[in-house]
Amino acid sequence: MSQSSSQFDSCPDCAAGASRREFIRGAVGGIAATAVTGGVLGAFARTSGAAAAGSSETLVSQFYASLTEAQRKIICFPFDHALRSKVDNNWHIIKPTIKSAFTADQRDLIKQIFMGMHSEEYAKRVYEQVDHDNQEGNAGGFEGCSVALFGEPGAKSKFEFVFTGRHVTRRCDGNSVEGEAFGGPIFYGHAALSDNEAADHPGNAYWYQAKRANELFQALDPKQRKVALREDPRSEKGTDTVALTGTDKNLPGIALSELTHDQKDLAWKVMHDVLAPFRQSDAQKAMQLVEAAGRDKLHMCFYNYQDIGNDGVWDIWQIEGPSMVWYFRGAPHVHTWVHVRDPKAV
Repeated sequence: MSQSSSQFDSCPDCAAGASRREFIRGAVGGIAATAVTGGVLGAFARTSGAAAAGSSETLVSQFYASLTEAQRKIICFPFDHALRSKVDNNWHIIKPTIKSAFTADQRDLIKQIFMGMHSEEYAKRVYEQVDHDNQEGNAGGFEGCSVALFGEPGAKSKFEFVFTGRHVTRRCDGNSVEGEAFGGPIFYGHAALSDNEAADHPGNAYWYQAKRANELFQALDPKQRKVALREDPRSEKGTDTVALTGTDKNLPGIALSELTHDQKDLAWKVMHDVLAPFRQSDAQKAMQLVEAAGRDKLHMCFYNYQDIGNDGVWDIWQIEGPSMVWYFRGAPHVHTWVHVRDPKAV
């Protein structure tokens, strides 16, 4: 879980050979126009019709039916293919992009699928984040990302649709992947105005999550803060970043079992709030799996390493349990790694 102290000086992981890049200012649109506050309790439950459970899965079936044989040879894989469970912060699951591989109607279906995997409150913001972060070098924005399909959508078949690009890995599986929230590990991130963001992360679609987590840190007493605050965040190593321990022994940070009743309630609200961008069915499943593992086995950890602005608002934090990792790294910009499983499957 430990790492060297140099890996966040820039962000070569998502840089395709360059660090400290400047991105197109203003392309973030509505994200940059309004600062996101922490007042999103329960927002994950407010979804549009397009985001209702099953809608994206239905669209995946339509997308699959629209594919030519030539397209299927490029993007379709067996359900148990090893590539299906991969996650990273900047990758293309297949080389052809959405723009280069699909017709206008198919590209529209892909966008609808993606939007439907997010809540009404956040779908537009998340789309704009992905479109913005995939613009560099005329990469094509949202349509510069790539998708793959594992298995065959159908009433009796397992399948998973995977969407990848810079700062995005999302999955739509119709509960085909047993014991996994979101169909497996996911990634989200954002470099709103530049790779190296200011202390208040202006325009960042996900910075509200760190603000909420820091409210919990402020609610801890001095003794608890000493346990919760560390300086050795985990390293980012693709899929290995979200490897699960299967135990609550020796996890970093403070166990929720050591918190007061009010502090536990606040920690649980933070968990709900970080799920706000996702559709109701995925958010509910994630919370059910976390609950099944036991709230008191969760550990909350904050890191004073790379505190942008030296303001004591910790840019890096995580929630970890035997069968889950939610790792938020906000320096120099946001990277978030998520993996939530059924504790019986770890």
